[in-house]
Amino acid sequence: MKEACLYKKLDDGKVGCLLCAHRCVIADGRRGLCGVRENRQATLYSLVYGKLATAHIDPIEKKPLYHFHPTSTTLSIATVGCNFRCLHCQNSDLSQYPKSFKEDFTIIVTGKYSSPAEVVEAALKNGCRSISYTYSEPTIFLEFALDCAKLARENGVKNVFVSNGFMTPESAQELIPYLDANNIDLKGDDEFYRKVCGGRVEPVKDTIRQMADGGVWVEVTTLVIPGHNDSEPALRSIAEFISSVSPSIPWHVTRFHPTYKMMDRPWTSIETLATARQIGLEAGLKYVYQGNIYSEQGEDTWCPSCKTPLIKRQGFSVSANIIDKDEGGNGLCPVCSTRIDGLW
Repeated sequence: MKEACLYKKLDDGKVGCLLCAHRCVIADGRRGLCGVRENRQATLYSLVYGKLATAHIDPIEKKPLYHFHPTSTTLSIATVGCNFRCLHCQNSDLSQYPKSFKEDFTIIVTGKYSSPAEVVEAALKNGCRSISYTYSEPTIFLEFALDCAKLARENGVKNVFVSNGFMTPESAQELIPYLDANNIDLKGDDEFYRKVCGGRVEPVKDTIRQMADGGVWVEVTTLVIPGHNDSEPALRSIAEFISSVSPSIPWHVTRFHPTYKMMDRPWTSIETLATARQIGLEAGLKYVYQGNIYSEQGEDTWCPSCKTPLIKRQGFSVSANIIDKDEGGNGLCPVCSTRIDGLW
């Protein structure tokens, strides 16, 4: 347990959490919507500091990050808890665990304690180029993520968030100086967020803008769910927003499969994902990828100018990478010398 880094004291012993866009007002002895931040006598505490519920070594492509040190490995860590309640959550055993106890605030939040030094040491020992704060929502364990990220930066290890983006400008700004890459979900329109996730879309868009403006490498993922966000107008709206921030942001359109509380929807069709990819390209995005499905072209990186295939992928595996680099480390197409955006 550790005192929270972003909150303010209010009247009557209440505190206002400034970590995510819910901006919970929490009475003494109560917890925020995430279930892992508790007000104890007008001091807000993180109940998950260092309490890792899972840790794995993953290919960076699994995040998914396709323009961030391809073929490298990343140490993925998570605590329990989330500030959303997505009906289609693929990691609900982690994200929704604290909420399963509802009003029983005597329950101790689960997890095996690890120090930031132990996390960074594990990344170095296993040859991981980065640490990914992922699986559940990393915003809710920001204090621990920040301490790990600062130490990782000192040791030459990169830092990655895989996030729903439902942050406040304050928490995003706290994180940006230590963050190298962020894959942010942009799930749909505001109705989708309110109905399916228990959130709102505008704070997510604000985070995408703020991260990109702050120099963090950003990639965006949309899980395409039949009947919810798979219409051409819905997909075009998402693509046009991303392009308005930067046409260099890669967009991952990924296949939904029935899970958790959304078992009534079918798998996303191959045709729908192909349409989504085409919509992204028409909106001006340079790099659009199809995920969770085999595709002859939709997983590969192509030069946006001469259309040369530069990186060949299947699933999380890279079979070829012919991107050149200039003296500054920038990616270049070996055929036409067009700049290929990313960190290579």
